[in-house]
Amino acid sequence: MTEYLLLAVAMLITGGIGGILAGLLGIGGGIVIVPVMEAALTFLGVDEAIRMHVAVATSLATIIPTSIASSRAHHRRKAVDLPLVRRWSLFVLAGALAGTVIASRVHSSVLAAVFAVVSLIVAVRMMLPLEGRTIAAEVPRGILVPVIPTGIGAISSMMGIGGGTLSVAMLTLFNQPIHRAVGTAALFGLAISLPGTIGFMITGFNDARLPPGSIGYVNLIGFVVISPATFLAAPLGAAIAHRLSMSRLSLLFGIFLLIVSMRMFYRAIA
Repeated sequence: MTEYLLLAVAMLITGGIGGILAGLLGIGGGIVIVPVMEAALTFLGVDEAIRMHVAVATSLATIIPTSIASSRAHHRRKAVDLPLVRRWSLFVLAGALAGTVIASRVHSSVLAAVFAVVSLIVAVRMMLPLEGRTIAAEVPRGILVPVIPTGIGAISSMMGIGGGTLSVAMLTLFNQPIHRAVGTAALFGLAISLPGTIGFMITGFNDARLPPGSIGYVNLIGFVVISPATFLAAPLGAAIAHRLSMSRLSLLFGIFLLIVSMRMFYRAIA
């Protein structure tokens, strides 16, 4: 019973911190939840070989309801690029499944390294004045159609994120309006989180090292506690955010991700 209580408290703290940071920095999902949850699992003594697997899988599970609600809200505002969704969604889903299979077969340190590299790239982008920079006038077609969304799906599922961090960055580089990029990325989040969650539940089934209350690598206690805690804590972060300029918020998020990246690099080589 004590084990379950400690885990629930740790997940509540994870959701609270994740929600505040999500509201403050304007980004949610796994890029905030995964590093906080991994630290909580470290404190609880979960085997280091599967800590990142549990953090990534549980994070993906919490993204499912968020993606559904978010994509519906954006669709009502006509901010989802449905033709692009039709062109990319199968590749995003295939990438998510491939990433889940790969992630389930590697050591936790490999997942930490992937998280560290991508976090570092995003951190640099957030800290540099790159707003408004594009690399193409529109989303490319042809041979790049499968490559880009498959890569987004694979990397996102290995990191435990809904794809918003990568999708929004990529779509804005292709000259897409930020609100349309965010709305479209929300729907991609469902194509990543749903198969990723199911995949991690299957591949981690009956692993004796799992924390209590887990189905495969997905911890149900974390799923039940983190989702509402994040939702309730996000307004506090948002209230703080409105007192800061966009440039300061961007710099703050970059610094946060830089710290996360350094910790994950250390986690990967330690």
